[in-house]
Amino acid sequence: MGSRRVAGVDSSTQSTKVVVVDAGSGELVHSAAARHPEVSEVWPQRWWEALGEAGGRSITGARALSITSQQHTTILLDRRNEVLRPAILWNDLRAMASGADLVRELGPDRWLRSPGLLPDSAHPVSKLRWLREHEPETAAQVETVLLPHDWLTWSLLGRVAQPSTDRSDASSTGYWSIAGGDYDDDLLRHSFGRAVLTPEVLPPDAPAGASAQGLLIGAGCGDNAATHLALATDVGDMVISVGTSATVSMRTTGPVLDPTGRVDTMADARSGAIPIIAMLNGARVLVATASMLGITPVRLDKLAARAEPTAGGAVMLPYLDGERNPPREERHGALLGLSRPALTPEMIARAAVLGLACAIADAADALSRVAGEPRRILLVGGGAKSRALRQALVDLTGRTIHTAPEREHAAFGAARQAAWVLTGTLPRWPLGLSPHHPSESSGAWAVDVRAAHRAAGLGRPAGPAANSS
Repeated sequence: MGSRRVAGVDSSTQSTKVVVVDAGSGELVHSAAARHPEVSEVWPQRWWEALGEAGGRSITGARALSITSQQHTTILLDRRNEVLRPAILWNDLRAMASGADLVRELGPDRWLRSPGLLPDSAHPVSKLRWLREHEPETAAQVETVLLPHDWLTWSLLGRVAQPSTDRSDASSTGYWSIAGGDYDDDLLRHSFGRAVLTPEVLPPDAPAGASAQGLLIGAGCGDNAATHLALATDVGDMVISVGTSATVSMRTTGPVLDPTGRVDTMADARSGAIPIIAMLNGARVLVATASMLGITPVRLDKLAARAEPTAGGAVMLPYLDGERNPPREERHGALLGLSRPALTPEMIARAAVLGLACAIADAADALSRVAGEPRRILLVGGGAKSRALRQALVDLTGRTIHTAPEREHAAFGAARQAAWVLTGTLPRWPLGLSPHHPSESSGAWAVDVRAAHRAAGLGRPAGPAANSS
């Protein structure tokens, strides 16, 4: 492949990241980023502007480009292909009751049999029901429903041809069947009351077209699928991603069905599936705690790393932004079990780390119960930089966890897909994983810490979606 270059774009919740890499080696040539507004709904034009600010609309020297983005976020177009209202982001909880209604109306088996998930607040199928009930005038004008990577890819191609998507993002809508490989129009009509136009689902190695500058544009994919591409995961590999939010996912050969609704099965950007548990509260828990203590996140990490392992009995429930999984519509975090010895910056920092780590470990256990024991666990995202969080996850799960070199994994995954589209072969790029092992003393306290967090309410569903199954 010589020195040919490809580009990957990740339009995430917080920012647009662009990487340009050598298609043969995966070596980073250039990177740039532009921030997004921190809101729960946003006009898609802001993402288009951020793509321009980061240089992703005209990349010199690249031969191909692929886009990944936040999944579930819902964009509504009218018959003139104009955006009708701000896109409702994946982390907006307004459609939680709507998702529970859909499950109650059709029964969980109907949903598990086709999309492989139970609708919750994130899924477009729930957002469409919410729109139908709360904004009927807007709902009446909806002609087409897209996700961010669909809309950005279509925009790069001039917004003239039929919009396209891939199997990973289609599977995140709640109205696309992994088993059938096609849209489930009956579910869409049941939710919204009528049919709408949906993007064409392209194979993961297919081009969506070429830009006006001659840049080959790949099919793109959802951000979770892109991260698995970047890590070159094999079947049985579990990926823990701790960014703004936190996800625990595993690559499997086919759908994994969870009747509790905790695990969604989405398609990957190859030919398999990615059962996943997605949580709203990730590294922001640590950032918010650091702000409360008047210190930097780096300082918080150092305090937590040297604190007594159990945080003196202090227990933090990390639901500062509500929670999608387990469902909590209200923003109800808690700090419990305080004593005078525990009321120090070190112990509070440690309690925040343990609260987040216990939530992630609980999700990893839940996923393992339905998808099988992981072959290998990989940790990525900004939270992976926290030594205290990384070691807490290792100790609380009792497992070796591998970290990859720090980089924008979703954007690199999109770039790897772009190289696949350009050359016809999915390239092998070096990864350089580093293993982290449980500490010798963790057996004496980790079980008690996890038990204390469960007793305090960690993992206990609350809110309208709790009884949906």
